[in-house]
Parts: sequence; structure tokens; C-alpha cells
Amino acid sequence: MTPQIEQLSEERLAHESRNHLNNAALRAYSGQQQVCRGCVQDEQIAEFLPMVSKIARQVVTYLKPPLSFEDMVSAGTVGLVRAARDFDPSHQAEFKTYAYIRIRGAILDELRCWSFVPSNLNKRIREAQQLSRKITEDTGTHPTDSELAEKLGVTMEELYETFENARAQHFISLDGSTDESPALGTLLAAPHAASPDERIRREELVEKLAEAIQQLFEKQRQVVLLYYRQQLTMKEIAEIMELTESRVSQLHASALFSLSIKLRQWKDAGL
Repeated sequence: MTPQIEQLSEERLAHESRNHLNNAALRAYSGQQQVCRGCVQDEQIAEFLPMVSKIARQVVTYLKPPLSFEDMVSAGTVGLVRAARDFDPSHQAEFKTYAYIRIRGAILDELRCWSFVPSNLNKRIREAQQLSRKITEDTGTHPTDSELAEKLGVTMEELYETFENARAQHFISLDGSTDESPALGTLLAAPHAASPDERIRREELVEKLAEAIQQLFEKQRQVVLLYYRQQLTMKEIAEIMELTESRVSQLHASALFSLSIKLRQWKDAGL
């Protein structure tokens, strides 16, 4: 991460509304009376509140009414308090790592509960996925967005709307675990696995994911790496790439769609 981006992130976090974070924490405490205070003290929990805001910022692009950024912060704070309640230091894991996973999971669960895509858009998502996979299998390469739009008989705007609705639903999201794909966002961020078998499987999956990312178009690849590896927001990525934030969002959604095709192929092949 460049010094400029680090400074930008620090300034953004420094100006975050502490009142909202503290209020969310109090609400979370009211429903979680059995916090393991012997494991994680109240003041330690407060130290991790900025992490809640940072993670919430990373998923802002998925938000659709009636959800708001404040809803994401509230959900993440509940995840933080539950992490403090359930944390067991005997497992030799850092609380920071455990808290990150629980906060992110709580935020994604909140998004998933409110995600809704009308049946006509669901049909278009399935058609786009099936056609993209067929073209990939027939030609050995993933179709460009313009090629896929032409084959589907839709405009580029309609195609990106399809990608973005699919992403919002977590149908092809690297962030959420679904029947269609494992939680690869978590795999990229968390290197530890619970058993040797899981560790081997994770290493194989990450290796294949790396190959798939390398096959993305250059701008798609850059967005994915900046978003998942550097954990930058869409706004920060837009500044780096000198693009509009909406264009970065389109590239992100398109990249996830391409990767989802690979994931489905691996799953069907038993990999």
C-alpha cells in the first residue's frame, strides 16, 4: 500500500463517527450479556471498533435500500461483541484475526438477509452465467463484456446491471460462502486452516484462484488485487486507477462474474 493510500485510510478512520460506533457497541452489549470478560476486556473491544468501520467501508458497494452504512456498522459491532464472548485463547489464535472473521461474517450475513433480486433478473443472471461458461468451454477463453452482451442481446448497461445484481445477491461474490462458491475472500485474507486436509485444499484452491485472476483482463485484475489484497475501497481504487467509482464497481462485478465461472467448473470437476 502506498504512503498516500495509508494516509488516506488513516484520515478516513480518524474522522469516523465515534458516537455511532459507541452507540452500536452499547446496543450489542444489551443483547450479549455473557461476554467472556476474562478473555477480552471491554477496553480491548473498544480498540477494535475502528476495524468494524473499515470492514463496513469495504462492502458499501453492495448496499441497496433499505440498508445503510450505519446498518453495516451495527451488524459488525454485534459480530465484534460476539467474537469477544466466544473467543478461546487456548486455540492459539489472535483475537484480532478471530474478530476480523466474525465482524466480516456478521456484516455479510446482514447483507445476505436483505438481498433480493427479482425473478426476471435472476433469469438473466443464469442465462449470462450459462452462456459465459459455454463460450469459455468452447473457446478456452472467457468472453469479453462486449462479446457477452452481444450474445445475450442486451446493452452494456444491462449487462453491468446483471453483474452488479448478482454481486449484491452474493451469487458470485468472493466475499460470501454460498452453494455456488466457497468464501474465497476469506481464503485470501486468512492463511490458516483448521486441519492438514483443509490446509492442502485451501492451498490448491488459492493456487487455482491465482491462475484465474491472472487470466482476467488487466483492469479487472488490478481492481481485484487492490480490493482483496490491499483491502482498499472502491473510491480509493478509483483514485489510483484514475477512473470513476462507478466504473471501478463495474470492473469489480465483471471480474467476480468471470471468476465464478472458473469456480463452478472446479466444483463440477470435483476439484
